[in-house]
Amino acid sequence: MADSKNRNIVIVEDEQEMIDLIELILSRRGFDVIGANGGAQGLKAIREYKPDLVLLDLMMPEMDGWQVYQQLKGDPSTENIPVIVVTAKAQNIDKVLGLHIAKVDDYIPKPFSLEELVSRIEKVLKRSNQAQKAAS
Repeated sequence: MADSKNRNIVIVEDEQEMIDLIELILSRRGFDVIGANGGAQGLKAIREYKPDLVLLDLMMPEMDGWQVYQQLKGDPSTENIPVIVVTAKAQNIDKVLGLHIAKVDDYIPKPFSLEELVSRIEKVLKRSNQAQKAAS
């Protein structure tokens, strides 16, 4: 993947400690990270920054991750942004719903290893980059 530009990631999560942890890890790997506390703030950040990738928690008060996801995919300006669901909802049915029905780009159950998170992000960004090249 061409790393000529910094890759932007928006984290939509309702636990500030989790945002801080992921931000720290990813910024050390050269990512520009924007943390958004909750669904409404997340949508605003995504629309404003048009990130290369979204890390999305499912269980959040007020607006849950699926509502955020539906709004993203329903908006032509954000529908092609890849989404990785990062959640404590690790039941098999949730994973099936996420990957096969909602068509999220990846699904990472909490707790996760930092290496796993970074490698899955790299994989999704590479796939997205290849899809964009094929489309143009």
